[in-house]
Amino acid sequence: MRLSKDNILCHELLGLKVRVLNHLDPSLDGVEGVVVWETTRSLKVDKGGRVVTILKPGSLLLVEIPGFGWVRVRGDDILGSPPERAKRIVRGERCNASV
Repeated sequence: MRLSKDNILCHELLGLKVRVLNHLDPSLDGVEGVVVWETTRSLKVDKGGRVVTILKPGSLLLVEIPGFGWVRVRGDDILGSPPERAKRIVRGERCNASV
């Protein structure tokens, strides 16, 4: 399935560029880089040679979709591992970012 704003919540974020708009930890606000690892509750983001861990709960992110642009995503909406989120499509759950 091709990545789009309509399925971003059910797609893995590995390799995508992200920017933290707002986080419960204010020191993470403005962090920008490429997702190099994703777990159930966190993203590891490479910001130019330094990897930063961003917890998904309580975060508001911008995710760049190649060929489309930036999409706002709530971290609470992407909780779960990528394989778990992909199952949402089969179950007919919401996969589009509507922040």
